Amino acid sequence: MDFIPSAWQLWLLAAVLAGALEIALPGFVMLWFSVGALAASLSAALGLGIDFQLTSFTLVSLGLFGASRTLFKKAFMRTATQMKTGVEAMLGQEAVVTESLVEGHGGTVRINGELWTARSLAGPVAEGERVIVEQVEGLKLWVRRPSAALEVPLKKKEGR
Repeated sequence: MDFIPSAWQLWLLAAVLAGALEIALPGFVMLWFSVGALAASLSAALGLGIDFQLTSFTLVSLGLFGASRTLFKKAFMRTATQMKTGVEAMLGQEAVVTESLVEGHGGTVRINGELWTARSLAGPVAEGERVIVEQVEGLKLWVRRPSAALEVPLKKKEGR
């Protein structure tokens, strides 16, 4: 007795193999090809031609693959915040003064293990003190003491 599998059985075998690969491989890709093979298996079981089977496999697989990023991003990344890197990540961070910050000359601070030239926004700062990065201008940081308020100079009224 000769066993020749029909088209729907071959598509079903392809779906099972793609499902097994999904389990074995990292990532989340092969599941969509497994579902596409199931759609092609269904179309083959209904007696539709090979062209329709291949089209249904391709459209279902690629459609789900393309939509999955959008769907999963909306479902799982709703509360995720944009990660700040580089200069953006330094704003608001605490740094340690390694060379005193003197009016007009500046000094050096250590932030994230790196040394940066810095200037103080609120007067001189001694070595060893902690400061907050307020602004980055090229390769220079503008810092202030955590307790120092950002003061806006008031214009003196004439006659007082």
